[in-house]
Amino acid sequence: MATVLITGANRGIGFEYCKQLASRGDSVVAVCRHPSADLQNLGVRIEAGVDVTDEASITALVERLQGLPIDVLINNAGILERTTLEDLNVESLRRQFEVNAIAPLRFTRACLSQLQPGSKVILMTSRMGSIEDNTSGNSYGYRMSKVALCMAGKSLSIDLKPRGVAVGILHPGMVSTGMTGFTSQGIAPEDSVRGLLNRIDDLTLENSGTFWHANGEVLPW
Repeated sequence: MATVLITGANRGIGFEYCKQLASRGDSVVAVCRHPSADLQNLGVRIEAGVDVTDEASITALVERLQGLPIDVLINNAGILERTTLEDLNVESLRRQFEVNAIAPLRFTRACLSQLQPGSKVILMTSRMGSIEDNTSGNSYGYRMSKVALCMAGKSLSIDLKPRGVAVGILHPGMVSTGMTGFTSQGIAPEDSVRGLLNRIDDLTLENSGTFWHANGEVLPW
């Protein structure tokens, strides 16, 4: 049984992570700002009122978790605000960088003392963070922040390797959730998370720092 901490756990992919991990017997710490009724009904440990962009909020959480080893840290919290060239919103760009790129790095650093040899850090990024794969443009804040997150993940994989901690940089696929407007073109969160958990289970120090699709495809930078 592993202890898995998930941020952004109240809905969508984060909730599905909690659901599937709990069902297979892992100990789940669900971190969120406001817990949903579905999350409360899972019976997992919920740490609510946590803002991943606020240092004091993160510090208070780590103090509550003091002494709890974390086997898998899943940095899942994120936002998507579509920004075009014609409607460039600089505040939106900053907000997405803060939540999508800076917060996961800050959160991982805060949890360092609870990561042991064999622990894993997961960064939930996006194929939209691939420079080579960008064929449609737009979504400036989201794309740029996810590129930054991928770079953070690569650096973390190097810096954490001496500690015996592996880092996974994962794209969930196009998933039908509130973030994507429940797009009819997306796959179900259940299917996405099944693939993501396979990638996490297969993560080692040897393949640490790889940019993976949930289906097992290695994505281009």
